[in-house]
Amino acid sequence: MKYSENEEQKNLLNQFLASNGVELSADVLEKLYAFADLVIDTKEYGNLISEKDSQKFLSRHIADSLVPYIHIRQMAGNPPHTGTSHTKEQVLKCVAAGSVAGMTHCEVAASLKGKRWADMGAGAGCPSFPLAIVMPEVQFYAVEPRNKRVQFMNFVKDQLHLDNMTVVGKRFETSGLAYLDFVSCRALSTFENDWERAQPGLARGGQFVTLKSYNNIVHLENDPAVHIYKYALPQEEQEYALVTRGNE
Repeated sequence: MKYSENEEQKNLLNQFLASNGVELSADVLEKLYAFADLVIDTKEYGNLISEKDSQKFLSRHIADSLVPYIHIRQMAGNPPHTGTSHTKEQVLKCVAAGSVAGMTHCEVAASLKGKRWADMGAGAGCPSFPLAIVMPEVQFYAVEPRNKRVQFMNFVKDQLHLDNMTVVGKRFETSGLAYLDFVSCRALSTFENDWERAQPGLARGGQFVTLKSYNNIVHLENDPAVHIYKYALPQEEQEYALVTRGNE
């Protein structure tokens, strides 16, 4: 069954988004469903996802991939201060600190326009492709050394006409990417190892953003350089965390 026809999974995703104050347009949702179908149905690039996870791709993998977007939008949710403008540096710092108070959604999108976001170990495209779909104002780089995954992501980029996505077939350390506004990864390694890899590619004031099981980062709770935002995914028992650290 195509995900565009899977009402249970669509409802779980949309309920998750709505519970976090996010409503996506029909066009954006259809592109997310199309991405999910491509991951599940495309076989010539190898086994991209387990059979178990293929049954809950929207509620597990798309929902998880959109958590950084949800976080940015939530932080922009308070009414604006009249006459207040916000620079890109202010936005990045506030996203990391959880205090983008006084900014409208449009102000955040405008401030992020043209910014550069690299995802390390992009695999089959989560979270980079869902994020690129919902944030067309940001230039994304999906960085992945495995050739089959690179071929698949380039195929998806063409199929979905994602002009703001570049697939980089290298390890992040040898990609040549530098002065990035964001570097992300999802369940790649330990936080410490991921930060060590990401930090050299960040611009000053840039942000490292990672998605982890909360149990794997609980030891960071008292680290003043790190900001942790716990969340739950639909029909998943474990607790997850979005973790950010700024490159000061």
